[in-house]
Amino acid sequence: MAKVLLVNGSPKEDRCTYTALKEIADTLAKEGIESEFYHVRNDTPGCRDCKYCSKKGRCAIDDDVNRIGERLDEFDAIVLGSPVYYAGPSGQICCFADRLFYSNAPRIAGKLGAAVVSCRRGGASAAFDRLNKYFTICNMPVVPSQYWNQVHGFTADDVRRDEEGLQTMRTLAQNMAWLLKCIEAGREKGIGVPEYEPHLWTHFIMPE
Repeated sequence: MAKVLLVNGSPKEDRCTYTALKEIADTLAKEGIESEFYHVRNDTPGCRDCKYCSKKGRCAIDDDVNRIGERLDEFDAIVLGSPVYYAGPSGQICCFADRLFYSNAPRIAGKLGAAVVSCRRGGASAAFDRLNKYFTICNMPVVPSQYWNQVHGFTADDVRRDEEGLQTMRTLAQNMAWLLKCIEAGREKGIGVPEYEPHLWTHFIMPE
């Protein structure tokens, strides 16, 4: 059975972002897809640019980033959920994702990705765009929905009244379930993830 990791990047574990992710989880369950919630710790530190992970394949800061990294093979898709602050995602989810994706890029490649944002009023599309960049730099197919994946409200009850937003979450989950089943069917026919070329790094300021 496929399994989806739902990452809640809100300081509040059970508020608006969780409500959106829960709608996804409930719909995935109806499609026979298992999901697991992970709530990002509020004290998650950011990347130190120490390059430890490029040598060891894990972060030098031994916290939940490494715990999740060690379990990545369990998950077939990752959903990053965050509230919107100043038209961007929360600081803690950026710290978490910066380190997780950078230290585990080869193992994340081929998994499905989706971003979900929750805002009171504005800034959702900018935050949504920021989160999607984690997927598109790591060879992860991005799952679409009928609209940008956002819900609106100041409280969880507000979000529950956002009928279009919740429908967008359900449609996202349906598309994710469909794609996961297509990938599984392809795997049974011997179709795996692409074999990529070695990564080329180009520096734009060249020595004379």
